[in-house]
Amino acid sequence: MSDVLTLAEAVAYRAQLKADDKTLVVTNGCFDILHRGHASYLAEAKKLGDALLVLVNSDASVRALKGPARPVNAENDRAFLLTQLKAVDKAVIFDGARCDRELAALAPDVYTKAGDYTLDKLDASERAALEKHHVKIVFMPFVDGFSTTKVIEKMQR
Repeated sequence: MSDVLTLAEAVAYRAQLKADDKTLVVTNGCFDILHRGHASYLAEAKKLGDALLVLVNSDASVRALKGPARPVNAENDRAFLLTQLKAVDKAVIFDGARCDRELAALAPDVYTKAGDYTLDKLDASERAALEKHHVKIVFMPFVDGFSTTKVIEKMQR
């Protein structure tokens, strides 16, 4: 089985983890150009459970969020690269603007976002899906000085 899963495969993976009494940590994002901030964040997120699954924004949703020049890297490439990091066990590409459907289907034990988010900044539909399943929400420290936007700006200079 590939480490880039469909949602149905991820739900089966989640069920197996639960049967094995293992905790699932989920995070999400574009992860367009991987940088140290991403790697540090994902390594810390992995420490919160037994398995880390990353929900990766599709190309269409990245364009909607970041503009027509993004993503730089295609969705399948971004998801594959993430799964090659030691911290990331599996990835799922999601197509919507929000991943509430995926969060509801997976019902992870832990959901994490970078420290630039707060409970109030979480999307209401995503937060509702998490709260419905009593998912522990953790905000990880933000790694200052690293962002995909900054990488792109540096490349353009």
